[in-house]
Amino acid sequence: MLCDKRISLDPRLSRIAEMVGTCECCADIGSDHGRLGAFLLQSGQCRRVVLTDISGASLSKARKLIALMDLEDRTGFCVGDGALAIDCPVDAAVIAGMGGETIASIVEQSAGRLHGARLVLQPNVALASLRRRLNKSGWRIVDEDLVRDGRRIYPILVAVEGEQRLNDLQAEAGPVLLERRPPLLADYAAFRLRVVRKALSGAQQGGDAKNIEELRQEINLWEEVEACL
Repeated sequence: MLCDKRISLDPRLSRIAEMVGTCECCADIGSDHGRLGAFLLQSGQCRRVVLTDISGASLSKARKLIALMDLEDRTGFCVGDGALAIDCPVDAAVIAGMGGETIASIVEQSAGRLHGARLVLQPNVALASLRRRLNKSGWRIVDEDLVRDGRRIYPILVAVEGEQRLNDLQAEAGPVLLERRPPLLADYAAFRLRVVRKALSGAQQGGDAKNIEELRQEINLWEEVEACL
């Protein structure tokens, strides 16, 4: 809690912090309030953090929190677009709370700033596209998990540099999730089926043939996931 100068995290950020692990320096790209970075420093997981955001105004919330926690000497603040704002080598980088397409673009446009880093990614939508684009740009998925926070289930994945080629089912549902089959996967598959079936109904009413076929394929994949749980 802020009153005793200790940071506590919600379930989503707590799991992200666990998946970061321990390292010398971690970047939080699009750091928002800076709570994750402050926690990583206080917990001793990271000796230094770099907090980035698109504008100085956006980064001001994180600056205030870090100052309140007396962690300024171990924190760097960088204003800029995505990973391009990072001004030093990092061992890990978190990109959370954005769409999968946006996260993929940040990774692709990093200009080498993420070289050698462990990426901890929490996309809100477009997971299949993110997984495929990571593979295409030379990243492989080595860990995945699902975490419930309130009424939502959040997927989190970890990627490192390397070769990987996913089939359609792995891209949609996640190669590690399919292998480990965590308890929340059944609930997440049911959620995805509700979302995609609703989207299919809308596409059918609008007569969007291309979208209809894509949505039907996605439904088939999630039904396949459900069948194996």
